[in-house]
Amino acid sequence: MLRQEINELLTQTGPGTGMGALFRQYWIPALLAEELPDNDSPPVRVKLLSERLIAFRDSEGRYGLMDEFCAHRGVSLWFGRNEEGGLRCPYHGWKYDSTGQCIDVPSEAADSTFCSNVKLKSYPLVKIGDVLWTYMGESASTPPLPEYEWVHVPAEQTFTSKRLQESNWLQALEGGIDSSHVSWLHSGALDRDPLFKGNKGNEYNRNDLKPFFEVTDSDGGLFIGARRNAEPGTYYWRITPWVMPSFTMVPPRGDHPVHGHFWIPIDDENCWVFTFDYLPVRALTVEERQAMIDGHGVHSENIPGTYVPVRNKTNDYLMDRDAQRRGEAYSGITGIALQDASLQESMGPIVDRSKERLVPTDSGIIKARAKLRRTVLALQADGIVPPGVDPAHHRVRSAAVVLAKEESFIDALSDEMTVREGVRQATV
Repeated sequence: MLRQEINELLTQTGPGTGMGALFRQYWIPALLAEELPDNDSPPVRVKLLSERLIAFRDSEGRYGLMDEFCAHRGVSLWFGRNEEGGLRCPYHGWKYDSTGQCIDVPSEAADSTFCSNVKLKSYPLVKIGDVLWTYMGESASTPPLPEYEWVHVPAEQTFTSKRLQESNWLQALEGGIDSSHVSWLHSGALDRDPLFKGNKGNEYNRNDLKPFFEVTDSDGGLFIGARRNAEPGTYYWRITPWVMPSFTMVPPRGDHPVHGHFWIPIDDENCWVFTFDYLPVRALTVEERQAMIDGHGVHSENIPGTYVPVRNKTNDYLMDRDAQRRGEAYSGITGIALQDASLQESMGPIVDRSKERLVPTDSGIIKARAKLRRTVLALQADGIVPPGVDPAHHRVRSAAVVLAKEESFIDALSDEMTVREGVRQATV
């Protein structure tokens, strides 16, 4: 269980909150690059960390992310005209450049300096890989840009998607570092999903329903090891890295692509899930990429024109009780992403952790919460730069291996859990 005041500390991310201040130390995903595909394309509403913002791409290709509302009368700039190097409010014509600076107030005299005193709050927006990243902290403390492997491999080796999840970011993250549920919730998908099936690790997942967890600190967060019995004298290990505040990478299966998530708060009751698949040493096949587009693996099938899953709580996630009884989908819900999301959303927008009863397989979750709390308090009290800000902390990998029973995963796999250019992922 978790005391209510700690639960509030970890789940509230708006301006002026401790966890909000923590998120504002990092570059975080804000949009997919496909949302602003061209110069002068329509602006996009963005809500991050409870702030309502507008994103646009100007005539020169510069990205802007700023307060959604015009400084004049508070009109939403989503209605704005994206033209000639800026976003113009349609109400009275006030125009803003990509930094939020007002550059034209048509009602003012030609020699007026009024514009120079009007500037909307704005944040940098930078394209790296398929993602547009923003930093919402103090500009004087802007950290180096992210160096996660999946955004730096060639484009043909990676794929990124996005979906809405109607729950607090923390309960979504906790699902991402909980490897024990795979043997239950995803059991029907292991041998059916085209991005999961056909590898030895699935057999180990099915045969040992009582994994042992070993969790160790890393420079950026934690390495969470889940151990299951394999052949006599050996264990099957699945190692999940968590990089603060909200990056997780799922251990690989066979030659399938490696996948993972960023869980980004929209507000205290909703989050964006940015999901990636990539391979360090080869291109995705046409079939693999199409499976991701179709919502297989850890991606979701979304309602066209939105990032809202087709299977959502308004339609009970299209649950199929017959498929549940037959064992094709253990929860009756199709798709690994929505199998997770449905149960996490079922807890309510912010789960009451004071009522939970945790067990040893929850050790990764327990240690992640404790590390988040310590880090928030250290930032508040002493301004200590948190783990995960340094790009060196991003260069981690997940791993799936079989080791002799006497071997320690943290000693045996130090190289495999670090990005090594041109080297295949450690996988079973």
